[in-house]
Amino acid sequence: MDSTLRLSKDSGTPLDDISSYRRLIGRLLYLTTTRPDITYAVQQLSQFLDSPTDIHLQAANRILRYIKSCPGKGLFFPSTSDFKLHAFSDSDWAGCPDSRRSVTGYCIFYGASLVSWKTKKQTTVSKSSSEAEYRALASTVCEVQWLSHLLKELNHATQVPCNLFCDNQSAIHIAHNDSFHERTKHIELDCHIVREKLLSGLIHLLPVSSSNQLADILTKPLASSSFYHILSKLGMLDIHSPACEGVIPN
Repeated sequence: MDSTLRLSKDSGTPLDDISSYRRLIGRLLYLTTTRPDITYAVQQLSQFLDSPTDIHLQAANRILRYIKSCPGKGLFFPSTSDFKLHAFSDSDWAGCPDSRRSVTGYCIFYGASLVSWKTKKQTTVSKSSSEAEYRALASTVCEVQWLSHLLKELNHATQVPCNLFCDNQSAIHIAHNDSFHERTKHIELDCHIVREKLLSGLIHLLPVSSSNQLADILTKPLASSSFYHILSKLGMLDIHSPACEGVIPN
């Protein structure tokens, strides 16, 4: 998606036939189960299923052109890896021009393999970027806990704690702060969830620079250089690329 594009329900001219748009987005949503590179763009376009416009359709067709340009791109799971979860949590702030709600994004690795990722608009409006980031942390912690239980049931208990990376120092400070302030009372439930798992040893919160925040790709449109840099870190490879020779067995 174009890094300068900001879609809203009022963008463009309404389509006469919305059924084709809905079918296209439905198929793209199916692809997001194995293509984290299109997850954010598809999530943005899925908001307009009730009243899509020509601008929304153009953006959807651009995703199709991108997929056509790299049909062999997918997740690569290396055979050698440690048995530990680590995660990246991120959020934009009030990025939706229609509702001013923020977008949560997270990606979780089991060793060097990406096993879970998500882009989702938050259910309430956040009053600050710290609040939006903290809500994203809470969602990520819940997914980490679920994955830990799943791996335990499969007799693949993961090493703890899970390193959870966040690029917002204020959100990390809230997690380590035992007292609630007036400005954070309204996110008390999320605070309890994150702090409880922090104290139990399930997670270890660590700062990360914005340039190394891998969940960035799930919360906002990025410039081409940043987009492809993060993709390489997520373990996405193109089997048709000469660079994959010797990495992926025949």
